[in-house]
Amino acid sequence: MNTPTLMTERLILRKFTENDAEALFKIYGDEEVNTFLPWFPLKTLEETREFYLKRYENVYNQERAYNYAVCLKEDNYPIGYINVGTEGANDFGYALRKDFWRNGFITEAGVAVIEQLKRDGIPFITATHDINNPKSGEVMKRLKMTYQYSYVEQWQPKNFPVTFRMYQLNLDGNGGRVYKEYWDNSTVHFIEENI
Repeated sequence: MNTPTLMTERLILRKFTENDAEALFKIYGDEEVNTFLPWFPLKTLEETREFYLKRYENVYNQERAYNYAVCLKEDNYPIGYINVGTEGANDFGYALRKDFWRNGFITEAGVAVIEQLKRDGIPFITATHDINNPKSGEVMKRLKMTYQYSYVEQWQPKNFPVTFRMYQLNLDGNGGRVYKEYWDNSTVHFIEENI
């Protein structure tokens, strides 16, 4: 099964390939897009190719992977990505080139990926965002994820403390489940009001 291609009204969600190095560089090389992500922006196409081999090619060799290039139907060219881990937190992450922000593309892609996760029996997903990046939290809310708690983590490799908000969506009907590992691993954790 691995990574099935998904289609939405405006998008194709597919695997990244080595031919997408230029598109990946436009996403992962943009400083503003990567401000709140756990790596430094990529500097060269060569670095991007190495990043692809480490991040994507290895994942695509697994039995099940949800690491999607988000492409417009008109040209099948990646403008962003959605990744969902398949262990522990089932972490849901995404990014989009800034010239495509505020068009609902990540929400549209996210709905399709969540439907695939349900079909595949994934019980829940989590997502986190830096409190200084509330727009990411708005995407999580549009995907019906609900805020659970906040915690502080020393963000690596950038090496500074970040307060994260953790959202969760239970896909199997177990409404009471809360993934607690981030809470348990952080000495500073709390629940905010009116999120």
